[in-house]
Amino acid sequence: MKANLNNNSGGKSSFSSKISFKIDLQAYVLIIAFLLIVVIFGFFTGGEFLSSRNVSNLFTQMSVIALLAIGMTLVLILAQIDLSVGSIVGLTGGIAAILQVWHGWDTWAVVLAAVAIGALIGFWHGWWVAYRAVPAFIVTLAGMLIFRGILIGITDGQTIAPLKESFMAIGTSYLPYLLGYILAIIGIVLMFYFTYRQRDKRQSLGLIVPSHIVSYGKITAYSVLLLLVVYMLNRYFGIPVPFLIVLTIGIIVAFVTMKTSFGRYLYAIGGNPEAAALSGINIKRNTLWVFVIMGALAGLAGILLTGRLNAATTSAGTSYEMDAIAACVIGGTSLMGGKGNVIRSIFGALIMASIDNGMSMMNLEAFWQYIVKGSILLFAVWMDIYSQKKATV
Repeated sequence: MKANLNNNSGGKSSFSSKISFKIDLQAYVLIIAFLLIVVIFGFFTGGEFLSSRNVSNLFTQMSVIALLAIGMTLVLILAQIDLSVGSIVGLTGGIAAILQVWHGWDTWAVVLAAVAIGALIGFWHGWWVAYRAVPAFIVTLAGMLIFRGILIGITDGQTIAPLKESFMAIGTSYLPYLLGYILAIIGIVLMFYFTYRQRDKRQSLGLIVPSHIVSYGKITAYSVLLLLVVYMLNRYFGIPVPFLIVLTIGIIVAFVTMKTSFGRYLYAIGGNPEAAALSGINIKRNTLWVFVIMGALAGLAGILLTGRLNAATTSAGTSYEMDAIAACVIGGTSLMGGKGNVIRSIFGALIMASIDNGMSMMNLEAFWQYIVKGSILLFAVWMDIYSQKKATV
């Protein structure tokens, strides 16, 4: 087999094409699934699901889970798990509300405090997992209970409200119409530029390069979709600020995972920890950092949720960890470690939010949402396990 690959360039080309097709197929399945959801809910809601108002609400609602999914992707790539993120969202949001409503803190000071507390909690989890070898499942399960208890204790079981307008703006404001289009155009230009750079780099290395029609046709399709989304959002009030925050952080984290040594270390650790250790990768330190990042993002998610609700409640963030994990798995992140994509996890969060939103608009009882989401999670995990077994055959 090796001889054939080394001596037959045609075989090598075919092999590379199969890999590329397999990777693209995963993305296309996500897109097809989302389109089916849109068609089904659009039909049963008389088109209201596709209204500009509902699209805007959908992107706002998905922002909290999407932020958690970004951090959870990193955790799952390491073959770890974090069951405490929902409680961290509730606790950091509760602390933020207490600092502002009861103690009069400014909004930006409150935001920094919430993110710092989230990062500190992540450090606590990471220390137990990385340096005390306690399974992440146990550490974060304990954290889920502990931090929910702390939230109930410090709030005395009551709802804390109202917040300042500047705080609410973080979770409810919109970009001006013109600025939305400007950002969309900048994004389109960058997509074409990086596609050109990638093609040029692959050509210089003698690697297989897709045809111009495939490469630039795909970017053109993405560009049209981006402009359509911005147009739909601008027909309401504009691009929601929470969604813009998610996109910004998602792009940064995606760049880190794909283009930096830290990102490559994470995939190496999750794929084969023994080989990673023998390669000189500091597994403990990188694991600690991933949990710190997860905690910080959960703290920011707590700010977005509290700002959107204009209140902190003891039930805030309940079951969010399950939605975040489901979003990652739907996006193709493997529970076995070593595989994951931040952008696809965000798309997975959009699918989860669309299901919640569409079923609510159809006035279906709440228990159906749990049944459907649980079934989707089970199917996605089964697909992951099936693909892993098939890859080893």
